[in-house]
Amino acid sequence: MPRSATTPVTPVRRATHPAGFTTATTERPQRRDAFFDNAKYLAIVLVAMGHAWEPLRSDSRAVTALYMVVYAFHMPAFIVISGYFSRTFDASPAKIRRLITGVVVPYVVFETAYTYFTRWSDGEPDRAISLLDPLYLTWFLAALFIWRLTTPIWRAVRWPMPIALTVAALATLTPSIGKDLDLQRTLQFLPYFVLGLCLRPEHFSLVRQWRVRIAAVPVMAATLVFAYWAVPRMDYAWFFHKDAAADFAVPDWYGPLMALALFGCSLVLVGCFLSWVPGRRTWFTALGAGTLYGYLLHGFVIQAANHWHWSHVEWFHQPLGKVAVSVIAAAVVTMLCTAPVRRVFRCVMEPRMNWAFRREA
Repeated sequence: MPRSATTPVTPVRRATHPAGFTTATTERPQRRDAFFDNAKYLAIVLVAMGHAWEPLRSDSRAVTALYMVVYAFHMPAFIVISGYFSRTFDASPAKIRRLITGVVVPYVVFETAYTYFTRWSDGEPDRAISLLDPLYLTWFLAALFIWRLTTPIWRAVRWPMPIALTVAALATLTPSIGKDLDLQRTLQFLPYFVLGLCLRPEHFSLVRQWRVRIAAVPVMAATLVFAYWAVPRMDYAWFFHKDAAADFAVPDWYGPLMALALFGCSLVLVGCFLSWVPGRRTWFTALGAGTLYGYLLHGFVIQAANHWHWSHVEWFHQPLGKVAVSVIAAAVVTMLCTAPVRRVFRCVMEPRMNWAFRREA
């Protein structure tokens, strides 16, 4: 990782989750890079804001434009970082154990929890638990499990990026893939994960040069203007990467073209975003260790707020109200990333489960 800004060695080791999300454990000391913690925190704030903006899109072209831009890069940025931190995955017993305790167990727990919660929030008392059909935010854990298991393949092939892009393009031509483990989204987001596997520290150093930071300003400004123009002309659901071309009622050749175009667009915006991420320690650097908690837990707050129809309050549709919604979403997800919350939910987010593994694992 880039070492332009690192934290001192302490008796507490921050264990890196397969997702690039991190949580604290008391093992041997290990350096942390403030840059990645800052990037993960800022990205999770954008995720929460994006979910909070959803009820406000229908009557605001500006909010929809912001929504499109944020969705163009916030999950790609997360996934690129996930791939970067997955470079050493070799399917060894220790890595498999980390994958199970850090991804599989949280997936099962939160898939079940979201199902029961949705029965209340959406008024669907008969909704069944289905571990094959990820609900709401849990799709990322299902996708991460698949991406991580395939890491040795991408590390072995000669042209990983062209192959991954081809897989993503072909996925848009296959509406029959279905919802099992959200494979459509898993395959379409695959190139970002593979890109992360291919990156090296010097690539992040290049992005963080002052020239890139300055160039990112007009690029992002032009993107916002283009997004505002595109709102009535483009379906922003393309940025969700969860549907095939046929689901948009367009010719099949649109699918591969959009997959490649969106990848290029997202890659540029991820670069802009990372160029602005501070490399030094800040007040929110430590919160980067709890982004998986913030990601999975904030969905309950969003669903509960929607159940009580907060968006029916007229004031929230005014400019100041929209700003307030953004600030509240950022504050809530920030709170959910703090150490006290992590201590409460650590038993399900990173259980030790020594009883379930052989000693060599």
